[in-house]
Amino acid sequence: MVIRSLHCRKVQFLSLRCFTSVTPHVLKPGDVLRKARVFTEEDVLQYSKVSCDSNPLHADAVAARNVGFEGPLVHGMLVASLFPHIISSHFPGAVYVSQSLNFKFPVYIGDKIIGEVQATNLRENKNRHLAKFKTKCFKNGELLVIDGEAVALLPTLSLELEQHEER
Repeated sequence: MVIRSLHCRKVQFLSLRCFTSVTPHVLKPGDVLRKARVFTEEDVLQYSKVSCDSNPLHADAVAARNVGFEGPLVHGMLVASLFPHIISSHFPGAVYVSQSLNFKFPVYIGDKIIGEVQATNLRENKNRHLAKFKTKCFKNGELLVIDGEAVALLPTLSLELEQHEER
């Protein structure tokens, strides 16, 4: 029986990588990549403009409260954008193939969200690697707000350190 040690290392910009493999810079099934982010009112406004999603639930506190929410919601797809960001920041040149999403609970402006991708299956495909990931977002570190699965074509299984961060 082989027991692999867990190597977790905090890196700049609120990223956390947890490797179950004995080679910490090569992606293996079970490895987890995370990113923390707090979405702002400006993020929601800009996403509304770019996506043409003008649903008042995202900008009008009264409209949001009238249907039972605490206040304006962060777009679910904006929150889910953490997944391709996490993958592409560690595997430049990755091609996102698919994503399934289940929205469990609302996310409000100012909530701390942790996006997480966990490699579940890796296989070589024409000098690239087809990677399947479990995807999850947690609000305030504990409440599961989004889950699903993603598939991406990775140019390599070697992880790159993030070079910069927008936030």
